[in-house]
Amino acid sequence: MKHPKEEKTFLMIKPDGVKRGLSGEIILRIEKVGLKIIGLKMFKPEEDKVDNHYPKNEEWVRRLGERTKETYRKYGYNMKEEHDTEDVLEMGREVRKWLINFMTSGPVIIMAIKGIHAVEMTRKLVGDTIPSKAELGTIRGDFSIDSPISANRDHRAIYNIVHASETEEEAAHEFQHWFGDSEAVWDYQRSDEMVMFPETKEKK
Repeated sequence: MKHPKEEKTFLMIKPDGVKRGLSGEIILRIEKVGLKIIGLKMFKPEEDKVDNHYPKNEEWVRRLGERTKETYRKYGYNMKEEHDTEDVLEMGREVRKWLINFMTSGPVIIMAIKGIHAVEMTRKLVGDTIPSKAELGTIRGDFSIDSPISANRDHRAIYNIVHASETEEEAAHEFQHWFGDSEAVWDYQRSDEMVMFPETKEKK
């Protein structure tokens, strides 16, 4: 089995993070904790690329709608009055459109990250998906206060700055989708690796 320091994950700085000038701060936090960026690219994604990033199956889309309906119920607003529907599948399709519109609204930065427990550590740095619930000290907790009900009432996606893979399997899929076979991902030795990742010596 591979060593934990070989683990890789995928992170994307979304258009709101890029437009707000947070890219450098995000990269700094990743590198300061000891994770290594081995691939990085900035570009404005095409609609079909984003469309294929998000699941299209009915179950996933329905869950989007159910969460939206529950959010409206929780805060005492009327989803039908604001979106002219109570059907969760129809609402889910609408939310999915908001996601695509948001992700194609400006440039993004994609990163391949490597290091000990890279997936878990990156998720910890990023914080809760909903910024208003994210702990202070995390990227989302420090730089956004957006929430589902605010986004729903504005008919838009939640502005949560970054996306980070939840598992190694998801990361591998997202590497392939966003970087592709032709994109170079470079491994190298950081100057602090001899201290942070010392070589294991055989016992005599």
